[in-house]
Amino acid sequence: MFAVLSPARKALSRLMILFSLVWLAACQPVSLSGPAGGGSAINPSKPVAVALLVPHGATSPQEQTLARDLEAAARLAAADLQGVQIDLRVYGTAGNPAQAQTAARNAVADGARIIVGPLHAESANAAAVAVADKGVNVLAFSNNPTIAGGNLFILGQTFNTTASRLAGFASRQGKKRILAVYSDNLAGQLGRNAIEQAVNASGSQFAGSVGYEFSQQGVASAVPKIRAAAAQSNADAIFMTSNTAGALPLFSQMLPEAGLSPANTQYIGLSRWDVPAQTTSLPGVQGGWFAIPDPQRSAAFKSRFQAANGHTPHVISGLAYDGIAAIGALAKSGSRDALSRARLTQSAGFQGVGGVFRFRADGTNERGLAVATIRDQQVVVLDPAPRGFGGAGF
Repeated sequence: MFAVLSPARKALSRLMILFSLVWLAACQPVSLSGPAGGGSAINPSKPVAVALLVPHGATSPQEQTLARDLEAAARLAAADLQGVQIDLRVYGTAGNPAQAQTAARNAVADGARIIVGPLHAESANAAAVAVADKGVNVLAFSNNPTIAGGNLFILGQTFNTTASRLAGFASRQGKKRILAVYSDNLAGQLGRNAIEQAVNASGSQFAGSVGYEFSQQGVASAVPKIRAAAAQSNADAIFMTSNTAGALPLFSQMLPEAGLSPANTQYIGLSRWDVPAQTTSLPGVQGGWFAIPDPQRSAAFKSRFQAANGHTPHVISGLAYDGIAAIGALAKSGSRDALSRARLTQSAGFQGVGGVFRFRADGTNERGLAVATIRDQQVVVLDPAPRGFGGAGF
C-alpha cells in the first residue's frame, strides 16, 4: 500500500505550501462593525488616491513573491486606464493583521479614497474595521464570504460562485444526486455548505456529505465511507472540496481503486484541477469537471504581465488588476460618489482579467466562469464563461 500511495503522498507534501497562499480564508475573522461603507467622495478633475495593501515585509518568501506580483498587476492596471489617473500608494502589511490595520489608517490619513487589499481574511477584516468610521471602502483579495459586509468587499473567487456554476452545469448534464466530500476544517466546511446550497438551487438532489480529517490517514479512512455513502444514496456525482495542495492527489487515486470510477461517477472539483500543471497528469482527474476564469482573458493578462515584468504572474495577482480596473471604470464616470457602495455594486459589473465580475450588496462577488475538464492531460473547456450577467452560466 505504501508503494502505491507514495507518488500521491509526495504530491500532497510538495503542494501543501501552495494551499496556504491560494486559500485566503483559513482563519476565523472578527465581526465587522461600522457604517454601511458609503465611500469617500473624489474630485473627478484630480488623480484618485488609491492605497494598495500587500504583504511586503512578510517573513515567507512565497508571500514576498506574491506581494511583488500584486503590486506589479496593480501598476499595470493603472497604466492601462484611459481617461482617468490613479495615484497608487503602496503600503506593506507583512501579512500581519495589526500591521494591516496600521497601514489602512496611515493610508487614509495620507488621503486614500479607497483601499485595495490586503491579502488574508484576518488582515482584511482588521483593515476594514480600522477605516470604517472614515467612510472608506476596502476591496480585499480574500475569498472568505464571512468577513464581507459593511465597508469590506472581497475580490477573491468565492466557493458559492464556483459551486453554483458547477452545480447548474451538472444538473443540465443530467447529474441529479450529488454527494459532497469535504475536509473537516474551516475551508472544507465553507465549501461543503456552498455545495449543498448550490445543488439544492440547481434542481438536483443533495445526496449527503462525507467529511474527512485533513491528513493522509484521514483521507484513507474516508474512502470506504465515501463508497458506502455513494452506494446508499445512488449518487451519480461526487463534488469534492479538496484541491491539488490538499487531498485531491490521494482521492484521485484511491476512489477509483475503491470502485468509484470516474467513468461511472462524475467527479466535480470546487478548486481548479489544472494548477499546478502537473495535476493534469493524475489519472483520476481525467474527465473531472471544475471551473476556471475565462481562459482567453486570463491568457491575455498572463502574456501582458510577463512582457512587462519578465516572469509569469502569481495565480491570484490578477485580483489586484481587477480592483484597480474597477476603480478606474467608476472614476471615469466623473461622479464625486464614484466609489460609493451603490456604484461599486452596479449590476452591470466590471471586466476583469478572468472575465466579468461584480460586487454584491453583501460584500461578496459573482464571477463569470467557464466549466472545464481534463482530457489526455489537457484542459478542455466544456461550457465557456459568460461575457455578461443574466445569461447562461449565472
